[in-house]
Amino acid sequence: MANILYKRENGVSYMTLNRPKNYNALDVETLKDMANIVKGIEQNDDSIVVIGGEGKAFCAGGDITMMGQKGQEEFYAELMDLISETTLRLYGLDKIVITAVQGSAAGLGLSFALNSDFIVADKEAKFGMLFAGIGLVPDGGGHFFLRERMGTHEAKKFIWGLEQVKGEKAVSLGLADILVDDIEVGTNELIQKLKASPLKAILASKSIYHEEKKKELTAILNSEKDYQLKMMQTTDHKEGITAFLEKRRPKFIGE
Repeated sequence: MANILYKRENGVSYMTLNRPKNYNALDVETLKDMANIVKGIEQNDDSIVVIGGEGKAFCAGGDITMMGQKGQEEFYAELMDLISETTLRLYGLDKIVITAVQGSAAGLGLSFALNSDFIVADKEAKFGMLFAGIGLVPDGGGHFFLRERMGTHEAKKFIWGLEQVKGEKAVSLGLADILVDDIEVGTNELIQKLKASPLKAILASKSIYHEEKKKELTAILNSEKDYQLKMMQTTDHKEGITAFLEKRRPKFIGE
């Protein structure tokens, strides 16, 4: 079974995470598949991209089974480079990117969702960064995208607070743009509205903003990589992973 479903229909590229039993958690193979699909989308002539998830969740974040292993610093460094490359490619797409969120969008899954022009969300969808719960910092440009949508002070509080928000609060914080009762219907309505818009002019405005900000995003991705590799060596991270697997609250000591 493919980790990501990809299709093109009527000028729209659809990329759907397809690990529903794992709440679409992102393991190494899924991240590699995503990188390859995004490279293909760069080359096609579709004007709209829709990113979604099969099952009850959009994406629960990075697959926890990748973490907590000893002696794999080189592996993690390469993984962070892959995440950064995909993030920059998504950000640079000359297309309108829509993320359709049902259920949970957490951790790296939320970072990828925020790297879009529109987030369409089910009213019960939940948004949380949650990295601090396992002693890590957001990656995938999470710091950049949260600041763009929330401002620095609110972004810090959201990252540190381990809060999951939904509905009108998610919209008020800038984590979602459109709330819908039916995610498929709501996404299709937005697609039709965009197709009836002057897309070339819309994409020109996107390019003006994103070209200016790309260097800044690159710098933040590099910082996220450096700090993430450091955090992976901490006692708190190891405790966070152990507590998660044992389904208990972590006992952090600040080391």
